[in-house]
Amino acid sequence: MPGLRTVLFGAFVLGLGSSISLAQIALAGLAALLGWRLVRDPAARREMRWPLLGPVATLTVATVASALASRRPLESLLEGREVLLVAALFVTLDALRDRADAERFVTALTVVTAGAALLGLLQVAVCPGPGAPAAWPRLLFGRCARARGPFSIYMTLAGVLTLALLVALPRLLPGTPGRRWLAPVWFTGLLGLVATFTRGAWLGFAAGALTLGLLVRRGRLLVLAGLAALALAALLGPPEVRQRVLSIADPWETTIRERLYIYQSGFRIWRDHPVLGTGPGEFARLYEAYAVPERIERRTSHLHNTPLQIVVERGLLALVGWAWLWVAFYRHTLGLLRRLPPARPRERALVTGALAAITGFLVAGLSEYNFGDSEVAMVAWTIAALPWVVARADQ
Repeated sequence: MPGLRTVLFGAFVLGLGSSISLAQIALAGLAALLGWRLVRDPAARREMRWPLLGPVATLTVATVASALASRRPLESLLEGREVLLVAALFVTLDALRDRADAERFVTALTVVTAGAALLGLLQVAVCPGPGAPAAWPRLLFGRCARARGPFSIYMTLAGVLTLALLVALPRLLPGTPGRRWLAPVWFTGLLGLVATFTRGAWLGFAAGALTLGLLVRRGRLLVLAGLAALALAALLGPPEVRQRVLSIADPWETTIRERLYIYQSGFRIWRDHPVLGTGPGEFARLYEAYAVPERIERRTSHLHNTPLQIVVERGLLALVGWAWLWVAFYRHTLGLLRRLPPARPRERALVTGALAAITGFLVAGLSEYNFGDSEVAMVAWTIAALPWVVARADQ
């Protein structure tokens, strides 16, 4: 059923930049289709690869154990269900058969997320402020001071755009075919990322671009010069953007101080639940009892830091699984990049793009719990499959 798989994967990619419901329905269909093939076809079972299975299993087992040991096991199990989104890794590896498929996926993701960015830019451009009439379309005028596109919040759009921009960035560099028409689409996404005013995502993008600059010889100066130009443009640009950029290094800025207070409170909770954590979803319920007196907000739903959120809610074993997951990803992907000769720029662009995107995801996750943001996590898992697509086609 290759035709059905192609249709479902196309719907999945479209959903990544427009609708979580569409993405999740398509992902469920792709997972069911893959499972059916594996049961029915011995050849498919022999061909299928399961990258990162060890760390994924460790993280999953730790999540389930933590949920079952929590005060609300059923609710906690439901809160921890985002580990199931790892299915995106395996269905992507199944759907993309070679380098050409992988390039088409990156192109489609760039276009789809640029559409989301364009909607976000329109929201910011026409936003009338808090006094908008209730009858006006909420998609454009609801919570529109910061670009959010088709998503519920600007942080989701920022996380999705960071991943999509970074995975496509190597294709814009000199020496990679087919980059000219993609450039204006990519820059639309970049403008959308700026319009989210999300500093953590900006830092993630910068970290991913710097990673790319270290990995590629062609275009290294172009990447570094581009980052410098962006920083200069931000500092000389609109006052709102300039203020957000300058506030990154201000430890007394209100939201930065609030995050530090939240981190302190999180460590207090973890000291009382070191092995299995509190259980997924329990942090928000416990926060008020453990919050430091200096806190600004009385309540918060998450810790604004992915590794800390994992260890507080799921315990040390889950943190080990999380760290093992990304160490294994970098080990495999960097090894593959060393084996790929410079004469294969398209394959190298896919691999370096995946490295840059995952680096951006992890750095952004130091100030946001992006692993718990389903839309962002699905894009990350999907991009993480690309090095294994290239490696399989290389065999």
